[in-house]
Amino acid sequence: MPRLSERELDELQTLLDAVPAPLEALDVSMLDGFLCGLLVQPRAVPPARWLPHVTDADGRRLPPNFDASRLHTLALRRHAELNDAIARRQWFDPWVFELSDEEDAAADAHHQHDDADEEDEDEGDFGDAGTDAVYPWVAGFATALEVFPELMRADADKLTEPLALLYRHLAPDDLEDADELLAEIDSLEPPADLTEAVEGLVRATLLLADVGRPLASPTAPSRPTRSTRPPPRPRNR
Repeated sequence: MPRLSERELDELQTLLDAVPAPLEALDVSMLDGFLCGLLVQPRAVPPARWLPHVTDADGRRLPPNFDASRLHTLALRRHAELNDAIARRQWFDPWVFELSDEEDAAADAHHQHDDADEEDEDEGDFGDAGTDAVYPWVAGFATALEVFPELMRADADKLTEPLALLYRHLAPDDLEDADELLAEIDSLEPPADLTEAVEGLVRATLLLADVGRPLASPTAPSRPTRSTRPPPRPRNR
């Protein structure tokens, strides 16, 4: 099955944007993380169970007059593409996009306001803009683990390292009663740039697949290359 083209990726985002309120559809980056969270589960999750969460994070039903067939087709194609990569422990290109100039400036202003009374911490070259870029993908992954928690019943020691690679991009307040995970996050060096952060997302996904979907003869994945996919057109967040 061919990978989604840039045109189809933009089309998918347009279809997600068209989902009517009060439903809250994922965006394409959240969708990508969500699909990876599904694909590391010990048992395959049928599309009938996960597709409703694409068009609404809580899984509420679409209006009867809303045609989601094309949206579902594109989501299923990305699911198949990711499944093929994860099953073979191959590196893949997550849908993580650098912020537009306007979004970047707004994010910087937001963080400067939040941190005005706090001591600045050295985050290398990654910084708040990088965190904002990967946050939707991680949030989508976390949504999948919350809705489909079977993987989280596995040995906690095996889950801690890969979850820390993902959840270091979330606010500590979002991780309640997770002292060991927070300690692991504190032990990690911040990513130097967005490329390194994205590599961490892929590595975490494949490590979690080793827990949920172990291979008979696991092989070491090759190092990913920098994404050449340009960011989609600016959209409301």
